[in-house]
Amino acid sequence: MRFVHVEDFVHPNAGYQINLLTRLQASQGHEVIIVAGELDKIPTFLTSFFGKDNIREKDKRFEEATGVKIIRHPLYAYYSGRAIFKPGLHKLIKSLNPDVLFIHNEDTVTGIKLLWDYKKMNVPYVLDCHMLEMASENKFREYFRSFYRRFVTPVILKNNIPLIRVVDTDFVEKHYHIPLSKTELLSFGTDTEFYRPDPEAKKKFRKELGIDDSDFVVIYAGKMDPAKGGKFLAESLRKKIKLQNRNIRFIIVGNTPKDEYGEEVNQIFSQSENNIIRYPTQTYFDLAKFYQTADVAIFPRQCSMSYYEVQACELPVVLEENEINVSRAENKKGIIFSENSVEEFRSAIEKFGNMPSEEFEVYKKNARKNIVDNYNFVPIAQQFTEVMIKEHKRYHLKNKP
Repeated sequence: MRFVHVEDFVHPNAGYQINLLTRLQASQGHEVIIVAGELDKIPTFLTSFFGKDNIREKDKRFEEATGVKIIRHPLYAYYSGRAIFKPGLHKLIKSLNPDVLFIHNEDTVTGIKLLWDYKKMNVPYVLDCHMLEMASENKFREYFRSFYRRFVTPVILKNNIPLIRVVDTDFVEKHYHIPLSKTELLSFGTDTEFYRPDPEAKKKFRKELGIDDSDFVVIYAGKMDPAKGGKFLAESLRKKIKLQNRNIRFIIVGNTPKDEYGEEVNQIFSQSENNIIRYPTQTYFDLAKFYQTADVAIFPRQCSMSYYEVQACELPVVLEENEINVSRAENKKGIIFSENSVEEFRSAIEKFGNMPSEEFEVYKKNARKNIVDNYNFVPIAQQFTEVMIKEHKRYHLKNKP
């Protein structure tokens, strides 16, 4: 089948759901196309992490590596987390003649306009929702939710358009009045064959970095903007963290924003008493060796999709307390710290670093088992595909002359 995915922001070097899902659907034998916004109008806080230089070349490399084609459509602007496409997007999508159109993030301007044009587009839709309560911070959110319930939800329900929740939350029911019984829960995850423990890779990369085999290595990989707690992380590591019988080393992977906030984060890191190795942002496929080298992964704010990769590599985690992370850390997979508590954050790192090896091994095994059992994205991607094929059959049966 020919699957067309539409998404506001796509970067070929990222490890977002759309990158992994489309790659795996292509490997299943489907023709897969991504339609996304051009990067020129995407704000710096999104593009600075991966960069937008030579994006056409990077798109081409992504297509050569995965078989997935990226087509970019021009934007008027990117406002409040949503892309405003120039005219012609719907015409472009129709010209691609998709068997199924997958609309990522059902509450974007793009998603709403496509839903209003559902009959005219004459193609089956599948939607997904990534939204969490903690990420919904816009001051006009209540007005938007009321608007959505009145003018968009009826289109979804009347036409029985499948909606996939990729996080286990009742957000769509609570705020958009879409019953959970009308949705499916298919979590995000990772390729557990690619992201896995590798003792040889660990030994080799540690030697390259000048890290002793006995050192305790803590890693953070991701954005260092205010939303992900870049300054909080830097401040937490300003003072030396001491362990009882071993050295502690930190690997920080990711670019800081190119603004005053980023400069402040860099300055604080430069004053740290800890031994910190810093690397620029890495591609999804280059991150594996970094995780395989570490012992523990830390996440200073909110939650992150890289959680799946680090746990697949047997890394226990240190996570901020919120609606998603509590379950991610339970049953000895990680340690939770209170929001904005530098003391608890540092204490959790110390606890792991001083933990008896037998207990630490339990955390490691639980981390990997959790991902393999519940978040191996290879079978999950197949479930996404099955939803799309099922909707293709239902749609054409319903519209059969």
